[in-house]
Amino acid sequence: MKSAYLRTALCSILFSSAFAWANAFAADHWSTVWTAASQGPYPAGVPSGQPDLSSTFPNAKIGARNQSFRMIIKPDVFGPQFRIRLSNAFGTRPVTFDNVTLGVHASAAAIVPGSMRAILFRGQQHITVAPGTEVWSDPIDSPFGTSRDPLTLDGRAFAVSFHVVGESGPMTWHAKAMTTSYVSAPDAGAVSAKLDDTDFPASTTSWFFLDALDAITPKDTRVVVALGDSITDGTASTIGGSDRWVDVLSRRLHARYHDHIAVVDEGIGGNQILNPTLYSVADPPLGGPSALSRIQRDVISLSGVSDVIWFEGINDLEAGRASPDAVMEGLTTGVAHIRAGLPGVKVMGATLTTSLGSKLPHYGSVEVDARRNVVNGRLAKCGIFDDVIDFDSVVTDPSTGKLRDAFVPSSTAGAISDDLHPNRRGYQAMGSMIDLSLFSR
Repeated sequence: MKSAYLRTALCSILFSSAFAWANAFAADHWSTVWTAASQGPYPAGVPSGQPDLSSTFPNAKIGARNQSFRMIIKPDVFGPQFRIRLSNAFGTRPVTFDNVTLGVHASAAAIVPGSMRAILFRGQQHITVAPGTEVWSDPIDSPFGTSRDPLTLDGRAFAVSFHVVGESGPMTWHAKAMTTSYVSAPDAGAVSAKLDDTDFPASTTSWFFLDALDAITPKDTRVVVALGDSITDGTASTIGGSDRWVDVLSRRLHARYHDHIAVVDEGIGGNQILNPTLYSVADPPLGGPSALSRIQRDVISLSGVSDVIWFEGINDLEAGRASPDAVMEGLTTGVAHIRAGLPGVKVMGATLTTSLGSKLPHYGSVEVDARRNVVNGRLAKCGIFDDVIDFDSVVTDPSTGKLRDAFVPSSTAGAISDDLHPNRRGYQAMGSMIDLSLFSR
């Protein structure tokens, strides 16, 4: 009798626990927790601190040749499950990936033993991605198990590894990772499941093929997308420093809201709002496709997006020679696209920071600065955005109209100061001035 009672009680407890777990899991959803904007076929782009890759990829048209990649990425939020997105957005032929894995990054190209997880696609160990498309993987159990301990998770990076079968053709990439990743030698074969560093002799400060990571998070998790150009991408910050203004904002938001918010970076060096009007893989511009043409892939198609900060326009005013009217029209069109694709999203703009006196050709002219000031004057009054973040007020010296002296020296080793891109200290100032109440629930 007593035994039967205990069995009944135990079953009841187990059923209740399982029911509670199922309900909790059902209440969770996918949130994008890391991104790298696909910007074109390698080598079209502006990387920072890039090693010589001529022996790693001898022919850009052939691309990868029977090689394995180990991309080092840092999720902004962790969860019990993840999934990755592989992109062949700018490829000209199908690319087949196999031996795809996720593990906890140890050092160099090594992975923490016991942390590697196989990644499947529709239950298969390989996937062929057609030109112009991206593919999400099946869910992957977290290498940390069910841990949500900040001491275990904070600051940890993942190593996402994959093998390219045969020749890839033109490789979709993100040039300015500001993080070191690793690649095997051509014809090294499938070494992506190995834990050690030995088979990845080449390093790169770019990300290839991998453009997004999702995590299962509570349903109230906010996802903030920073859409922009090189100042969002982190030009003149430090390699491996995680000190873009986007990173600074992320750390501040996590200190207040813990793991209920993720901030992801969709900046591309040299990007413009308006141009190119037609993107050509055969003749790709360094700044990638226009922001207007990439909104669908880089914002709307991400998971759980609640907020967008769009900080862009200086390249249009200079390289594209756009008028303030054209820039404002482009922003209006883009915001309407975002709101149509993500009902209820909060869209914020940002004032353009100065390029006056820049060493880059044409950027430093008085004419460009005058057009920039016209755009900034209209942003707060135009009603396009829910809020406008005034980056210009902290970066620009009001006495000279130029970048503040303390923000000029580049923080990237070997880089020359250009009086346009803020350094680590400047990015800290930008990320620190943003009002966190803009993201309150």
